[in-house]
Amino acid sequence: MTFILLITALIALGLLILAFRSYQRRRLIDDTPTSKTQGAFLGLTELKGTAESDSPITSYLAGVKCVYYRWQIQEHWSRMVTDAKGRAHQESGWSTVAKGDEHISFYLKDDTGVIQINPEGASITGNEVLSETCFTNNPLYFAKGPLEEVRNSDHRRRFQEWALPLHVQLYVMGQSREREDVVAAEIARDKQSPLFIISTRTEKQISTRFGIFFWLWLVLGLLITGGGITTRSFLNNNSSGFGQTVIISILIYAFAAGLAWLWTVYNSLIGLGQQVKHGWSQVEVQLKRRHDLIPNLAKAVEGYSTHEKGTQTLVTELRSQLAATAPGISGPDYKGLLPLLRATVEQYTELKSDGLFLNLQNSLMETEQRIALARDYYNQVTTYYNTRLEIFPDRLAAWLAYLKPRMLLLAADFERAPVQVKLAA
Repeated sequence: MTFILLITALIALGLLILAFRSYQRRRLIDDTPTSKTQGAFLGLTELKGTAESDSPITSYLAGVKCVYYRWQIQEHWSRMVTDAKGRAHQESGWSTVAKGDEHISFYLKDDTGVIQINPEGASITGNEVLSETCFTNNPLYFAKGPLEEVRNSDHRRRFQEWALPLHVQLYVMGQSREREDVVAAEIARDKQSPLFIISTRTEKQISTRFGIFFWLWLVLGLLITGGGITTRSFLNNNSSGFGQTVIISILIYAFAAGLAWLWTVYNSLIGLGQQVKHGWSQVEVQLKRRHDLIPNLAKAVEGYSTHEKGTQTLVTELRSQLAATAPGISGPDYKGLLPLLRATVEQYTELKSDGLFLNLQNSLMETEQRIALARDYYNQVTTYYNTRLEIFPDRLAAWLAYLKPRMLLLAADFERAPVQVKLAA
């Protein structure tokens, strides 16, 4: 009897762990704000966009241009078998006779640009691009499938293929890191990352799926707990105190679930707080980049300012902006500086042809865009964090951990620089 109780407790504990693992992933998806591709900073990142590639692959069965595909071929069989009592009955089923997959690194594109995605090791959910069942008279039967059939075959095969076609809308959550070939970010597998998802499903659909699994494992664990107690009482032929034992067991299970919830919510809030800190650090990084860039831009312009009033004005403005902006402090937004840069470039052809100046100008424009994106990301994740601290029952865990809300940054307007990327049509 002790063995039955032990097995029941271990199974219930395992289901409880599975339940709150799904709950943790759902909270992670719900609490992570969607970033832009140009604002995908190092760390766990959530993105939405379309799948693009300059060299797409072609899926094996459907011939669809895509960046990933997975296929399988199953063959149906049936046979007569005789059991130990000499009774004959038919068995049938599907056997997988061939399967495969292929993927390439691709770009995720949104309205701000592109970012490279390396799907190796990701949990990928694609669209079903082919599902067909056919017999030997169909050319597909042997053209794509093996020439040899399984034993007791019914000469019926099922062809299925899933893919991430070009231009399909994707949801991506994974670790952002620096690429090895160029100075840019990419999303790739990281052993320390809790999730790496590439899916044609929406964020809401994925979150709902994890929520369903949470309740499924949680209720199943409760049923297993009650079932173990019932089995023990039945084998002991002892119904006295049965109801009380069941109630106590359920209360113990509920108490364990409550502790697991508190632990999960606390870790989730701490993780969200770390995202807030990470978002602020990215704002500081971009402000430091701006602070380092302006002196070089001033030097490039100063060479043309000997007798030109316009360029002298620009140099003066650059120096004043530099003096007003310190690393780690949210300074002016250069709303008047970028138009002044453009006007000066158009007026002075020598300055317009200077490669160094143009590179610095483009870098400054990109930096302003990144600052705005960093601020937007920080404000989003801070809003998620502050909301979690206020709503019930998360507020209880926040009160126990003495967690306090964070201040938001004022949003800044920015101009989006055009991104030139050659992609397949």
